[in-house]
Amino acid sequence: MPTRACLVSFTDPQGFRHSVEVQAASLFEAVVLATRAFREHRCAPALVSRLEGEVKSPNVTHIVSLQKLHQWLDGTCKSPTEKITKKRLKELLAE
Repeated sequence: MPTRACLVSFTDPQGFRHSVEVQAASLFEAVVLATRAFREHRCAPALVSRLEGEVKSPNVTHIVSLQKLHQWLDGTCKSPTEKITKKRLKELLAE
């Protein structure tokens, strides 16, 4: 089973939320690795703590200016599918 990025968090009795990101193949492995990391940072969860695990997909961020968007929309189309897509997106912008 491949490993994935997992964000594991818990809230301590004082109301502070602690989170750590680990690479794990299962939820239980993620909780174990996170608990070890929390211990290393002296904020170990209590036995009754509820740990929340979130499996993350690789996150990718792209930043595009509206100017670049309009340049792309007004540019030439490489395929009929791209032509249809650009037409639809232009109509959405015009609304």
